[in-house]
Amino acid sequence: MEAHSASHWLFLFIAMLFLSLKLTQCNVTYDRKALIIDGQRKILFSGSIHYPRSTPQMWEGLIQKAKDGGLDAIDTYVFWNLHEPSPGNYNFEGRYDLVQFIKLVQKAGLYVHLRIGPYICGEWNFGGFPVWLKYVPGISFRTDNEPFKQAMQKFTQKIVQMMKDENLFQSQGGPIILSQIENEYEPESKSFGTAGQAYVKWAANIAVGMNTGVPWVMCKEYDAPDPVINTCNGFYCDYFSPNKPYKPTLWTEAWTGWFSDFGGPNYQRPVEDLAFAVARFIQKGGSFVNYYMYHGGTNFGRTAGGPFITTSYDYDAPIDEYGLIRQPKYDHLNELHKAIKLCEEALLTSDPNVIALGSSEQAHVFSSKSGGCAAFLSNYNTRSDARVTFNNVHYDLPSWSISILPDCQNVVFNTAKVGIKASQVQMLPTNVMLQSWETFNEDVYSVEDESPMTVNGLLEQLNITRDTSDYLWYTTSVQISSAESFLHRGKLPTLKVHSAGHGMHVFISGQLSGSAFGTQQNRRFTFSEDINVHPGTNIISILSIAVGLPNIGAHFEEWRTGVLGPVVLRGLDEGQRDLTWQKWSYKVGLKGEANNLGSPDSISSFDWIQGSMAAQKQHPLTWYKALFDAPDGDDPLALDMSSMGKGQVWINGQSIGRYWTASATGNCSECSYVGSFRQTKCHFGCGNPTQQWYHVPRSWLKSTQNLMVVFEETGGDVSKISLVKRLVTNN
Repeated sequence: MEAHSASHWLFLFIAMLFLSLKLTQCNVTYDRKALIIDGQRKILFSGSIHYPRSTPQMWEGLIQKAKDGGLDAIDTYVFWNLHEPSPGNYNFEGRYDLVQFIKLVQKAGLYVHLRIGPYICGEWNFGGFPVWLKYVPGISFRTDNEPFKQAMQKFTQKIVQMMKDENLFQSQGGPIILSQIENEYEPESKSFGTAGQAYVKWAANIAVGMNTGVPWVMCKEYDAPDPVINTCNGFYCDYFSPNKPYKPTLWTEAWTGWFSDFGGPNYQRPVEDLAFAVARFIQKGGSFVNYYMYHGGTNFGRTAGGPFITTSYDYDAPIDEYGLIRQPKYDHLNELHKAIKLCEEALLTSDPNVIALGSSEQAHVFSSKSGGCAAFLSNYNTRSDARVTFNNVHYDLPSWSISILPDCQNVVFNTAKVGIKASQVQMLPTNVMLQSWETFNEDVYSVEDESPMTVNGLLEQLNITRDTSDYLWYTTSVQISSAESFLHRGKLPTLKVHSAGHGMHVFISGQLSGSAFGTQQNRRFTFSEDINVHPGTNIISILSIAVGLPNIGAHFEEWRTGVLGPVVLRGLDEGQRDLTWQKWSYKVGLKGEANNLGSPDSISSFDWIQGSMAAQKQHPLTWYKALFDAPDGDDPLALDMSSMGKGQVWINGQSIGRYWTASATGNCSECSYVGSFRQTKCHFGCGNPTQQWYHVPRSWLKSTQNLMVVFEETGGDVSKISLVKRLVTNN
């Protein structure tokens, strides 16, 4: 009897275990209307939050705010160059802990769209590719090239296997409902021709062959092979249809704003227009919207791409760079999500009946089999409001707006009617004192002697630095005869240096002669200035500067950086002297970098000099360090770097990123939500530094004796650097 009872209970236990597994595991499929999760069609709102653009201490709060904002899912890229900094050596620690990030999303009860790529663009250094990949023999990126495909497949399979090992796909009971292979390939496809077409088919095949139990997507790829879903990215996607009638209409990047570059403006996308774009997409049959970005975050270290992308990746997102809610964008979108979810059954079980209500006005009416009815009333007119009649009832529609009627009678939401006031943002002093300032100056005179390589001619920068530093020294010498006429009549000769990007400082016999920079629109530039040379030997030292590697464009791995010439000296008695093919010496990086001055673990006996900061204000290539105590409270913190020029900054050995106080130029006139949004609209910040404040994560600080290290390229007043706190008031 006891044996029978034990076997009975064992049978019940196994049955319950099997049932629980069946309840927690389900494949994700799709039809023409939507993704199908556990047998149910769903309308899903998602938001991009990139784990390395914040800190692990911020993740849970960001995810919860996304959930509270009405999101169903979190979307993130996977950052190959962070995870495999050298071939076969992987890093998934700290800010790079992808598994922990996804588990926190799961804990919050949200889904995940994992965009493996592994090309990601994302205004990220080298588009997410590790720089070592460029130097694999015979490689060509993103085409039918065996060395590239082998490396891409190995990394993609590693990520997928990591997810499987942790049971993170929905088919295993995890949160991942979608994965992406490749990224925005369509704009580049013409450059790759038939080899590109073969590559797309190959990428789709390896993705599907990994048997994850969830669909794969390719964004901005019109010929994505079955069963991969092609999806839309853009400011608007209501024009978009998938390439097969049995695939759902998915919007993988609804751009909430735009990224900034040093010297350019900052951008605001009015939430009235963003909500209008989303409602347009849903009424046309869309069922998945991902906001890019929902939280933009920070390009810490040298991770910003472009080139010239700012350290801030705020993106005018509903959650700002510091993790604070931005109103009215956050709440207005939340109300939009609620209104659309009220229409979900009708939207997912019927197709719209489109009724003209006027020359620029329409009704999209959805009638479910159960008798439910939902309507979207739209006014596309950019000049005037409209009064329309629908079902014998009058409705007032502001210009460029959509009203949502979940019961075809009552308006619960209009995209242009915002009932929330804008956030009031203040950057307030913390009264933290930066103390015990010390300095170290780079010795330009010794650069040539310390250069390990000398060759005839000019070399491409990345081939020498391998992106271990932003900086490469090019050094040569010029002999000037005492009989040169300019020595007597006073007209100095002119040095012209042509660069492929991105910036340079020119030193003549150790003295800064001048600087020049390209722009995000045109990275190539020419330095042309009169230089002070004397009879005898003159040393020309050019510090060439990279400001982030390119992240977009066909064959961007072949784009060149650095001083490639010609380099000519004009105004000599001989006319002009071509220095391009002289002997040039090369040195990677700075002495301070070699000695790890940004870290608390750097050599303590290094030649730091104590003294007055006033004498150092305009001294180029200077390192500064100071100590400070953390301020009380938990408000987000930032460094105000407006008194400085250009350089990098570290806190307790963690790189805050590049800073640059280049003034913003743009069209900072009135910003109207009406009419199609483009990057040419709604600029702000003109005349001020594109980025003045630089995020300092609280988790990087100790209570006392925090070390700040600043490297300044051209000169600034470090005594005016201040630690401020960000306070946002939402009424």
